Amino acid sequence: MVGIDLLEIDRMERALRRHPKLAERLFTADEISYAERQARPAEHLAARFCAKEAATKALRMEIFRPLEIEVVADPIGAPALRFTGNAAARADSLKNGLSCSLTHSKSMAGAVVAGC
Repeated sequence: MVGIDLLEIDRMERALRRHPKLAERLFTADEISYAERQARPAEHLAARFCAKEAATKALRMEIFRPLEIEVVADPIGAPALRFTGNAAARADSLKNGLSCSLTHSKSMAGAVVAGC
């Protein structure tokens, strides 16, 4: 199972400006707090949004439920995924879970999620 997603960071910045409550509908409090400590918060939120989309694709979920998928740091600081609700039920059915990789450049953010 593999999912991939790519997003223009400017698009995330515009969406967050236009819709002040959007971040709360897409990201957990910890994800927002992490991004707010960075120089360009939308860059980090865009990468996390991509991870949520990629995980949704990898899990073959019909409905996108962004708050059920959270990007966290594993014990060595690498990105990992934490699931709740329906996403957790889908992820628990996998033998070895999912791995996540995030990336961003000046203009784009992306993520790949793969079953391992």
